Amino acid sequence: MSLIVMKFGGSSVGDAERMKRVAKRIVERKQAGHSCVVVVSAMGDTTDDLIDLSKQIYDGAPPAREMDMLLTTGEQVSVALLSMAIHNLGEQAVSYTGWQSGIYTEPVHGKARISDIQPHRVLNAIEQGNVVIVAGFQGMTEAGEITTLGRGGSDTTAVALAAAIKADLCEIYTDVDGIYSTDPRIVKVARKLAEISYDEMLELANLGAAVLHPRAVEYAKNYNVTLVVRSSFNYNEGTNVKEEAVMEQGIVVRGIAYDKNVARISILGVPEKPGQLAKVFLALAEVQIDVDIIVQSGVINGSADFSFTTTLADREKALDVIEQIRAEVGFREVTSEVDLVKVSIVGAGMVSSPGVAATMFKVISDLGITISLVSTSEIKMSCVIDNTNLTDVIRALHTAYGLDTAEQAYVGGPEDRR
Repeated sequence: MSLIVMKFGGSSVGDAERMKRVAKRIVERKQAGHSCVVVVSAMGDTTDDLIDLSKQIYDGAPPAREMDMLLTTGEQVSVALLSMAIHNLGEQAVSYTGWQSGIYTEPVHGKARISDIQPHRVLNAIEQGNVVIVAGFQGMTEAGEITTLGRGGSDTTAVALAAAIKADLCEIYTDVDGIYSTDPRIVKVARKLAEISYDEMLELANLGAAVLHPRAVEYAKNYNVTLVVRSSFNYNEGTNVKEEAVMEQGIVVRGIAYDKNVARISILGVPEKPGQLAKVFLALAEVQIDVDIIVQSGVINGSADFSFTTTLADREKALDVIEQIRAEVGFREVTSEVDLVKVSIVGAGMVSSPGVAATMFKVISDLGITISLVSTSEIKMSCVIDNTNLTDVIRALHTAYGLDTAEQAYVGGPEDRR
C-alpha cells in the first residue's frame, strides 16, 4: 500500500521485551500491506556505556576515528536483534549497517553530515519482501572510513533515507506520543500539538528540544518528507511536522525549549579595529566549533568586550584556540562560565504579537533570576540564565503563555495503551 520508514530510538528498544514490542509493531504494519524500512538506535544507554568504557582505556580525548569504530557497534547490536525478533514472528527481515545501506558522509569523525545515499541494496531487499533494518547514526566516507553523525543522528538517518527512497511516510517513534509545548517530564500539563511547522520544529530542535534532531528536520523541510512523531508504547495519534501548521486560537508561543549544554566565553579588552571578530570566529570554525549567541559591548578607550556561547564539550577546545591567537588579536583576558541554561520560546505568531518578549522578561525577573544573554529571531527568543531554577522558569513561562491544559501528558512506559 505504501512505503514507510519507521525509526525507533534507544528507549524504544532498551531491552529484550521492548525489542519484541517494536518487532510486533513493525510486523503489524507489514501484514497490513505496507513496505517497511526501519532505522534503529543503540539499545538504551549503550552509547553512553561505550563512551564510559573508552574513558577507562584512554586518558583524555580518544582518537576520533577509533571512537567512531567503537560507537557504531551499538546500532549493529540493535539491528541484528530486531531482525531476529521479526524473523521469530514469521516475517522476512534483513539488517544492514549504515555503510551497507549506501549512506555516505563527509570525512569528519564524530559529527559527520550525510553527503549522499545510494540505497540500491535497501530497495532490492524491499522488492524481495523483506523488512529492512538499518543502523542509524552512521555512514561511510568515499575512502571507506566509518563515521558517525553525532548524538541523535538516527533521526537524520531515517529522514534522509526516507527522502532517498521516496518513502510515503517517515515515522519517528519515541517514548512520548508527539511534540509537546515543552518537556512533559517537567510540565505534566504540557500541550500535545496535532501539527507543527518545519520552521517551528527546527527552532525547537536547535534550542534543545530532544524529540527530533535538527538535521532531521532540515532534511524533512528540504525534501518535503511527510514526518510524524509518535510513541512506541501506545497507538495514539502523533504530531505531524509539515510546511504550514494551523495555529490554535490565542496561542502565540507554540513551544518552550531549554538547553543545559551551554558554556559562555567572554573575550575582554579586544582592540577596536576591523577584522578582530573575524580572526576569532574563523579560528573556531577551523576546528569545527559551533558558536551560538554573540554579544558585543560598547567601545571604551579603544577596546571592547564580547561574549558568545558554545557547547560544554567544546568549551576547553575553544579556550585553547583563543589562547593560541592572543598575540594576533591582542585581547586582555578570556573567561568562561558554566552552570548555565538557555531557555527559549518559539512560535510563528510571535513576530506580530506585541508583549511576548516583555512577558518572558517579567516571568524570569519575578523569579529573581538575572538574564545574561538574549537572542531573538522572527519566531523565537532565547535567554541564557543560571540553571538553578530551571524547572520553576519553564513552568512559569508555560502558564504565562496560556499553554497549560487539563490533560496529563503521556511519557512512555512498558504498558500498552492501545
